Amino acid sequence: MSVFFLFSCQSKDKYTSFTPGEHWLDNNGVHIKAHGGGILYDNGIYYWFGEHKTEGEAGNVANVGVHCYSSTDLYNWKDEGIALSVVPEGSNSDIEKGCILERPKVIYNKNTNTYVMWFHLEPKGKGYTGALSGVAVSDKITGPYSYMHAVRPNKGVLPFNAKDIHKGESHTEGISFDGGSLPGNVDSLNILGRDLPTGQMARDMTLFVDDDGTAYHIYSSEENSTIHIAELTPNYQQHSGKYGRFFPGRFMEAPALFKKDGKYYLMASGCTGWAPNAARSAVADSILGEWKELGNPCVGNDAETTFHSQSTYILPVQGEKDAFIYMGDRWTPDNAIDGRYIWLPVQFEGEKFILEWKDKWKLNDFL
Repeated sequence: MSVFFLFSCQSKDKYTSFTPGEHWLDNNGVHIKAHGGGILYDNGIYYWFGEHKTEGEAGNVANVGVHCYSSTDLYNWKDEGIALSVVPEGSNSDIEKGCILERPKVIYNKNTNTYVMWFHLEPKGKGYTGALSGVAVSDKITGPYSYMHAVRPNKGVLPFNAKDIHKGESHTEGISFDGGSLPGNVDSLNILGRDLPTGQMARDMTLFVDDDGTAYHIYSSEENSTIHIAELTPNYQQHSGKYGRFFPGRFMEAPALFKKDGKYYLMASGCTGWAPNAARSAVADSILGEWKELGNPCVGNDAETTFHSQSTYILPVQGEKDAFIYMGDRWTPDNAIDGRYIWLPVQFEGEKFILEWKDKWKLNDFL
């Protein structure tokens, strides 16, 4: 019997609390498929976009596309359908069925009145060698979104905080990269310089729109060794050419960024594939640095595995001051459809934010 059938046959009462790690059913009684996702609040409604997984799917290939759900209370979610569909096999499209399409995020551009989706894209059959950023747009928040293009960011442009060594030759020839470590110093290898002619690698990613309307693309780059934070053009569909590199050699992925009291906070994970690890956190007075690491924000049992999850987004609760929700994924790569969601309240101690496990919790508990 399929997982889909088991879920869809269950009756569901209206949710009144969060139960992290349990099956979370939509209005049709089906387990929500919004992995690696993010949320956009628009006209009084929250919209959750994420990767649609399929039963028995091993790893992370895209067979359907990006799913969208809506909610007014964050507990109960309505299925809004597929916002961005992959293209049938044989099309030679960048987003052909079987590609890798990860961590979709959607932001609204009030000047163009369009919704802009960015995602990490790997063309079909090429593993993780592409390290591309895909862009799709729509004039309706739920879609359908039209695929525009895929790029490697900032082709031919050095970051504002590049070092002299980045203007010289690369020293990566013959070196094998495993995604979690590098032989020698990252700067001395000059991966940045190696990729300057083609654009920088961009894998795990998120988006952030600042108070002044400027949008930023935050992504793992330089063989996952370094985080780049790149400004987008006013229409949010390209990179402006202004960007910086941060945490060189720290191998941070799964970035999530939020702002509180004028300070910028970053959460990320280490690079251990599908296996969970201890989270990282950092704070800055400017989104373009300097950033100061704050350590693992998780406390208590299972803190060293981020409660068996990996960050994907930190959600500001609308209408409430200093109320944020950690959104994480508990990956099940052998059967990706059964991935669970770990949502926890973000708490604060001085300049640090912390997460602790809750079997069950309500928004009112922390407002």
